Amino acid sequence: MWGRIRAAQLHAGRQMVLFLLAANLVSAAIIVTMFGAVIPAWQLWGHVGAIAAIAVAVTVRRLRTPDSPDGYASVADLRRTWPEGLALGLAWSVAPLMLGPDADAATALGLWMVLSVLMTAAAVAMAPLVLAVGLFIGGIAAAVALPLAFTGNYIAAAAVTLFAALLILIAIGRARGLVDLRGSELTLADRDETVSMLLREFGDAGADWLWETDAARRIVKASPRFAIACGVEPGAIDGTPFLQVLAGSTWESGDVSPALRDLSEKMRARQSFRDLVLPVGIGGKERWWSIAASPRFDGTGQFAGFRGVGSDVTEQRLTADKIARMARFDPLTGLPNRLSVNEALTRALEEATHWQSRCAFMMIDLDRFKVVNDTLGHPVGDRLLGRVSERLARLTTDGDIVGRLGGDEFAVVVRDARDGERVERLARAIIDALSQPYDLDEHTLYIGASVGVATSPRDGSTAETLVRSADLALYRSKDRGGGVFHAYEPQLHVAAEERRVLEMALRKALQNGELRLQYQPVVAAADGALRGFEALLRWEHPTLGNIPPAKFVPIAEETRLIGPIGEWVVRSACAEAAGWSGDLSVAVNVSPEQLHSPQFAATVASALAQTGLAAHRLELEVTESVFLREGTGAVRVLERILDLGVKLSLDDFGTGYSSLGYLARTRFSTIKIDRSFVAAAAQGVPEPVAIIRAVVALANSLGMATTAEGVETERELETIRGLGCTRIQGYYFGRPLPVAEARALVERRADASRAA
Repeated sequence: MWGRIRAAQLHAGRQMVLFLLAANLVSAAIIVTMFGAVIPAWQLWGHVGAIAAIAVAVTVRRLRTPDSPDGYASVADLRRTWPEGLALGLAWSVAPLMLGPDADAATALGLWMVLSVLMTAAAVAMAPLVLAVGLFIGGIAAAVALPLAFTGNYIAAAAVTLFAALLILIAIGRARGLVDLRGSELTLADRDETVSMLLREFGDAGADWLWETDAARRIVKASPRFAIACGVEPGAIDGTPFLQVLAGSTWESGDVSPALRDLSEKMRARQSFRDLVLPVGIGGKERWWSIAASPRFDGTGQFAGFRGVGSDVTEQRLTADKIARMARFDPLTGLPNRLSVNEALTRALEEATHWQSRCAFMMIDLDRFKVVNDTLGHPVGDRLLGRVSERLARLTTDGDIVGRLGGDEFAVVVRDARDGERVERLARAIIDALSQPYDLDEHTLYIGASVGVATSPRDGSTAETLVRSADLALYRSKDRGGGVFHAYEPQLHVAAEERRVLEMALRKALQNGELRLQYQPVVAAADGALRGFEALLRWEHPTLGNIPPAKFVPIAEETRLIGPIGEWVVRSACAEAAGWSGDLSVAVNVSPEQLHSPQFAATVASALAQTGLAAHRLELEVTESVFLREGTGAVRVLERILDLGVKLSLDDFGTGYSSLGYLARTRFSTIKIDRSFVAAAAQGVPEPVAIIRAVVALANSLGMATTAEGVETERELETIRGLGCTRIQGYYFGRPLPVAEARALVERRADASRAA
């Protein structure tokens, strides 16, 4: 900005340069006329010629400067004007010296008058160039005042000095005024340019417009853009009620939107409003406008109508609706998501409470869906979920809400559950429909469904409690193997609360020293000689008492506590067995969850190294469920453990998904026969007898031992011996023993061996 101001100063000096030239030439002519008889001609004309030459040179130089008031000039450009003022000032300073001190008063006064007029003209013409005008006026004033002061005319010298100072101050004031004026002009121009740019952007946007009404709320002076937004020619809607234009085809019927009614009330009350969004019918299509306005009043204070702005926000509205839908609907299936289901359930509960009725909530979990994802990939699984959602939507009525909670979990809100049999029929229909085969990508897929049902107000009066009740019922259905539905029962909550208490206590059991091991003897079937022990985990809580493994082991597996607990069991059993005399082995049950951890093999190796127990004296017992989850790495972990020299036993053979394939692939040393087969075989049931014989024959052919579990009677012992089992374990030979009793049994065996 300062560069442009300096350019304006130079431009102003250039504009007045001809006036300054005329003032100099006229003054020179007056000097010739007045002093032609007093001053020698050659001096006078030489002086006048010098003044004229300098004045012309200054004029030519000024006129050659660029005439650009809107251009830019540097500080150096402005400072280069001072020689002009100095040269003119020196030229005119010679005139008083030529008269000398002997000049009469009339001549001196005449000269002073000429110089005064010239100095005043310079203050006017050269004011924008402060440095030049200061040197010019100051030089002439000094040439007049100094001789006066030397001759003792101090008052006259002071008057000259004061007059020159006033002229210089006036020139400075005019220069400052020019600077302020030009600065204001530039600031305003910059603001005007900004406003113009904004207006151009406003005009180019094409989505905003101005509107105005009279006191009767009729449109006046409709802007072209407003008319285009209304889908009509400019001027066609002048005089039309503003509300009628907005209402469109609904104006006659009166079936207008609530937002338009709100606008009508505000205009009737003559209130300002802003950001009022309302639907508008334009050309048979619904658009959304955002309008704002303020009331107008005339000079007498009378209401004159409204003036406001508006914009078409249809695209923003559609985007917002899309975002809202994404937040409330599942993008994969198009069903309401968990948030929408919870809101629908809350509304259903409110309606049921108001009408003293009942509503129900169903939680649906797909059976065997994970197998589809693991084998065929998630894209196929996603399409399968889409098919499931379609079947669910066909089963429900208009009063029911179907949603996806996430993963392979769905939900149904039954708003009218007064007919309990209908709810049960719907649950069975869902299971049957979802269990039908699905044809996807040349694959025929079979899955199932488990359903949990909770009904208000019996099973819960809030959405949270009803969902929890349905979840507990679903858990019971899954626990029963899936493919069934289960209604909530109060004991489910009791069981869940018990499980919660046990889980909290189990998290502290290990560090509190509440877990311990008992050792059950394993003997040879032929002579009853002790061959080793099986380490059995026990939990003795200080207030809950002895908690059976059947209760806390599943909790440990689900909560991932089985890892640290299992590691403690392995280390403790190895440390205890290392102190036994002889070659007795110790068997430790291993959970499938432990084998799915690659670090388990390192844990076993560390336990053997720290305790000094020989690897062949440790036997790990696994169940068939280890081999049911493909791709988890459990088999690779077992192979690393077997490479250490540790033995492997297959526990509960025949009670699960028995397969001979993994018997051939894995190096088992022992097959354990479940107690249920032992008891049935002792009763003479042919099938268990045949199964045990087959297992014994298979084990013998593969070089494996067989251990019969749960032998409790003489009859069971004789039966097992007759069927060829090599080892026996059960209460007949010994119950699980505390550590001290197990050690005593080992010592008695050692003493008997030494005595023999």
